[in-house]
Amino acid sequence: RFTVRGFLVDCQKGGAAASTTRRKLAAVRAFYTFLIRERAVERNPCAGLRGPRQERRLPDVLTLRQVAALLAAPLDALQARRDRSGVPPPPLDAYAAWRDAAIFEVLYSTGARVAEAAGLTRAAADLDSGIVRLRGKGRKERLGALGRPARETLRQALDFSAFIWPESARPDAPLFLNLKGGPLTPRSIERQMKRWLAAAGLPPRLSPHKLRHSFATHLLEAGADLRSVQELLGHASLSTTQIYTHVTVERLKDIYRDAHPCA
Repeated sequence: RFTVRGFLVDCQKGGAAASTTRRKLAAVRAFYTFLIRERAVERNPCAGLRGPRQERRLPDVLTLRQVAALLAAPLDALQARRDRSGVPPPPLDAYAAWRDAAIFEVLYSTGARVAEAAGLTRAAADLDSGIVRLRGKGRKERLGALGRPARETLRQALDFSAFIWPESARPDAPLFLNLKGGPLTPRSIERQMKRWLAAAGLPPRLSPHKLRHSFATHLLEAGADLRSVQELLGHASLSTTQIYTHVTVERLKDIYRDAHPCA
């Protein structure tokens, strides 16, 4: 056991990140579990040992201006194409633009994970009431709110998909479709976001999950209470949601440093 402790200390002295040290400890622990099962040793020297505390990195979030640019990018491109050609784009191309805009609107309006959005069906989204049923981790279901822009954009996308693929109007049909009429995957959503990030002049490192971070941060900055944000995000523990309070505090500090003459 002291040897393992020494190993962990050497990792930290060598500059290894806490996550790296914890991963190495897990590997050694798993190896000794195997040795015990094979009757090569009698006990696991890692039992009871804990790795260094994992540092919590503040999540990247988009500014309100960046969110607006991303949400507008697909439909701005569609309009620019219509202006250049003088004729409406083919229905499939129009659907792709409205679908991508609707995806970003839904992600930002509800704070959904990208896999949750990809798994939505038509029946899960009630555009009249502005409510969507999200199925999160552990198959737990929660309600998300669709704002007016999200409802309008999604309704237009659904009208196009029903015109192109009539069977997609069924209640059990996927809410978001690829250009062959099949369900859109999370990976496809990520690829499309990279495309529209470039079109909007935004950093390519941003991902769909950053819209979830932005959703939570912007709510807290506008005065929403932490418990409500926890419910909307579907977090099991309030401590998971509290990371966003640190984000808002850091942003307030930045504003203070930039604006106050004695900062």
